[in-house]
Amino acid sequence: MIKETDIIIVGAGPVGLFTVFEAGLLGLDCILIDNLDKIGGQCSELYPEKPIYDIPGVPNQTAQEHVNALLEQIKPFNYEVFLNERVEVLEEINNDKISSWKIVTSEKKEFVAKSIFIAAGAGSFEPRRPPNILDPDKFVDKGVAYSVRSKEKYKDKNLLIFGGGDSALDWTVELADLAKSVTLIHRRDEFRGAPNTEAKMRELIKSGSISLKTPYVIEDLIGTSHITGASVKNFESKEIEEIPCDEILFLFGLNKKLGPIADWGIDMNNKKVSVDTEKFETSTKGLFAVGDINDYPGKLDLILCGFHETTLAVQEAYRRSYPGERVPFGYTTSNTKLQRKLGVSD
Repeated sequence: MIKETDIIIVGAGPVGLFTVFEAGLLGLDCILIDNLDKIGGQCSELYPEKPIYDIPGVPNQTAQEHVNALLEQIKPFNYEVFLNERVEVLEEINNDKISSWKIVTSEKKEFVAKSIFIAAGAGSFEPRRPPNILDPDKFVDKGVAYSVRSKEKYKDKNLLIFGGGDSALDWTVELADLAKSVTLIHRRDEFRGAPNTEAKMRELIKSGSISLKTPYVIEDLIGTSHITGASVKNFESKEIEEIPCDEILFLFGLNKKLGPIADWGIDMNNKKVSVDTEKFETSTKGLFAVGDINDYPGKLDLILCGFHETTLAVQEAYRRSYPGERVPFGYTTSNTKLQRKLGVSD
């Protein structure tokens, strides 16, 4: 059986969820499809307990709390979610006015909509493994991890963190008060993370709360049934040092793959989907790309930018669903009918 809706959203991360909200404000229904086994995208899969500070009006919340808040926000609206499914086929259905799109998933489910929103973040992804280490995955859940699922796992533990980007810096700062000890290890004394977080990290070093070892790289893992330490090599002197530990976090970033999206015949730039900045539409009418997956001059990979993009894109999706009609714009503060639907009006 083919399911029909107004918008099919490929990706159930924060921007995909907010698309449901913006569509709901205009009376549009949505279907969300994600190849992960849970809603929330990278936020829920890779760093659910990582703090997020740049959501307007929310000083501090974890990535999972942010996803939960978005789910609460879209409760009043009509949408369905299909998880553990990947979009395999995209087919245009032509008619006299505005064409529709049919999608077939890896589970052979078929969906039809006037508009497709690609909100797939970085596409499918997997953590980068440490270089020069033979089968590091044999220690996964036995002292080695590539993301933080629960901070409590590191309570009173001696922790080594390898990496030099945002995740490595964020978790070094976040776990400093929880772990027994934290040692950040990087191949150089320069970092790719936010300057403010790096400044916090260096203050923790000055206070003796954490340790920093540069320029070092991982040489080997130590342990049999569980990690007991790591062997590291000085990048300059080539000297080898063994550091005992209970847990190791390898935070080298992600290997990103677009998957079938790359074969959809839309314009790409550096493995991202090119869009305009008026409707955030791709080179193919009816296909929109919002969030980290898209590319345009001045693009920033921030959640709040994705919220802006999908807000404008949904306006065009309405025009496709209701050609010739004016988009019903109104402020939520003055729309009593909408307020009743959201449960915030007397």
